[in-house]
Amino acid sequence: MEKNYERRKCNSMKKGVFGFILLIAGALMLSFNLGVLPAEFKSVIFSWQMLLIAIGLINISSKDSFILGVVLILVGGFFILPKFLVLPDNFISLFWPVILILAGLMILLKKWTLRHHFHVAKETNNDSGFIEETNIFGGNKTKINAPTFKGGKIVNVFGGSEINLMHTQLDEGKNLLEIVCVFGGVLLIVPADWIIKVEVASVMGGFSDKRVSIKSKTDDTRELIIKGVVVFGGGELKSFG
Repeated sequence: MEKNYERRKCNSMKKGVFGFILLIAGALMLSFNLGVLPAEFKSVIFSWQMLLIAIGLINISSKDSFILGVVLILVGGFFILPKFLVLPDNFISLFWPVILILAGLMILLKKWTLRHHFHVAKETNNDSGFIEETNIFGGNKTKINAPTFKGGKIVNVFGGSEINLMHTQLDEGKNLLEIVCVFGGVLLIVPADWIIKVEVASVMGGFSDKRVSIKSKTDDTRELIIKGVVVFGGGELKSFG
């Protein structure tokens, strides 16, 4: 009974923080649309870095996810600070050891083991040709069935994605897929003859093209550009057959 009460209390606090963040986000968006705030700050406020900070704020409201919240806020803050400040050269050398220590604590504590938090990946079909996916402590398998794929955005925080693109083709021109993985990963299953340009920044992680044999490009008018960042995570490109 006491545990259920504590759980309901934590969920209530998280919902309260989430509602407050939505209120602030709405007010900021309205301010940008009305021209009250300079438009150049919009890309900073509504960015994946701020998303991590927002998720962190939601989690620190609960003692069960306090460490996770702190890590997410630190990671998001680390990548957004250069947009506002000129940082000293030794900042990175001090920042990442702290992150490693916190990550180690999360792994050592039983309640932070991955098998305790991860949900079984569910399989879904996407007929729109544009993917917009966020996984937090979870995973998802998606098969793109649309005639053409136009890109999208994938955010994985302690989660993972498997995207099957074998049953579609790229749309005409350049198609952008943005990827953000923090302690998570993404697997893209793509045709071997696709033209793919990877522009992913990695910190203690990586993004690799592991297609067994890349066939000659039959259509150079279609290109997939993968941009983003992986922090303590990774991504892979693979193809069947």
